[in-house]
Amino acid sequence: MRFLLTDEQREFAQALDGMLGASGIPAVARAWAAGEHRPGRALWARIADAGVFGLAVPERHGGTGLLPVELALSFAELGRHAVPGPLVETVAAAAFLERLGGEPVAGEWLPRIAAGGAVVSLCAGAEPYALDADAADAVLVVRGDTVCRTEAHGPVQTSLDPARRPARPLGGTVVARGPAVSAAAAHAVEVARLATAAQSLGLGRALLAATVSYVKQRTQFGVAIGSFQAVKHRLADTLIGLEFAQPLVHAAALALAAGAPSAGREVAAAKVAAGEAGYAAARTALQLHGAIGYTEELDLSLWLRKARPLRDAWGTPADCRARVLTG
Repeated sequence: MRFLLTDEQREFAQALDGMLGASGIPAVARAWAAGEHRPGRALWARIADAGVFGLAVPERHGGTGLLPVELALSFAELGRHAVPGPLVETVAAAAFLERLGGEPVAGEWLPRIAAGGAVVSLCAGAEPYALDADAADAVLVVRGDTVCRTEAHGPVQTSLDPARRPARPLGGTVVARGPAVSAAAAHAVEVARLATAAQSLGLGRALLAATVSYVKQRTQFGVAIGSFQAVKHRLADTLIGLEFAQPLVHAAALALAAGAPSAGREVAAAKVAAGEAGYAAARTALQLHGAIGYTEELDLSLWLRKARPLRDAWGTPADCRARVLTG
């Protein structure tokens, strides 16, 4: 099967890539990691103006409706540029609220999400922490068939990726109860997994490109290390993993768009493949950059430290493989 993007989809991704490339994201990410959110919120507004958050918001609330293919393309670019913040969690919250229904709550938050005026973190399942709760305007916490909204949280915890700032949500007001909550949460998890898979894919491609550029410059024994056969093989293996994952991500997006019964399995498979490929790209980048790859001063560290958290976010590889097998 061939997955061909339309001209509009390609132009959308290229425009987003150009905007993000001119946004000075390494400085934004370092500020976010230090708890300074103003540069990140300014970037958030530009991402919203590009239409990214509207891709998970229905038209009646100012969005375009859920467009999984375009959402995957967007998050691949966000991953490629290592944009910080609860991007996945916000679009997952939008998908959750849209599926849950209930105009008072949806009408309050969905237009703000689409316009970039609200950062909302979603905490669902067994995970006790909400991502970037200190930067969020609200946190939605789903436990079983109950969802609560809270703005209070505990101390920010240390993360492998300093720009991912988890904190335990505290207290909260019950928004809804019942089977509809569980069904909406399951849908939101699928959207979150797809977006995270796309982020991992974009991240992996950025790491591979940076590594290829570096091995052309770094020399040993008077020649560029990129000419060594072992280095070429390592880079080729990394590329194969990313190339294998990309059609799985596209297939998952199409299945989710069509509401196919297999969508959950396909999203989980894409999440495994893309997460593992992104993590493999990080390991390759770290090995081939050598000692300089361990330095936080190098912008590459902003990408390297995202790979494993993204691989495990919204379902570890073991969780997603179990989802594929159970159907």
